[in-house]
Amino acid sequence: AEMKFNKSVTSSKRKNRQRYFNAPSHIRRKLMSAPLSKELRTKYNVRSMPIRKDDEVQLVRGHHKGTQTGKVVAVYRSKYVIHVERIQREKANGATVYVNLHPSKVVITKLKLDRDRRGLLDRKAAGRARGAEKGKYSEADANAMEA
Repeated sequence: AEMKFNKSVTSSKRKNRQRYFNAPSHIRRKLMSAPLSKELRTKYNVRSMPIRKDDEVQLVRGHHKGTQTGKVVAVYRSKYVIHVERIQREKANGATVYVNLHPSKVVITKLKLDRDRRGLLDRKAAGRARGAEKGKYSEADANAMEA
């Protein structure tokens, strides 16, 4: 199996499942993240974001996957599902209901941006930029080492 890096983090399947199903809302938000589309990824230098209402998404897995995009109508943290406009089905009694989708099966094509969300994008991008610089030596560093 994998080597453990952190003693205080468990890799027990039982405990991880328990924490997933009993997670509070603020942690579920993070668990309900969706990847960004290729265009958004290059634009913001961020891979994924917690999903929210009014984001535009495209389905990439399952029965309803296709090219058309739809707006997120609801995010049900209690059920770990989202509802997307136009992705509905008819029940036996004729009522139409939204199909429950997991955020990992969609790609965000358009973000609903506000101040907080823009700040989150900036923070994530800054972290990624710092990660890219890590381990690289500048000429000044190289000269200092030689001296």
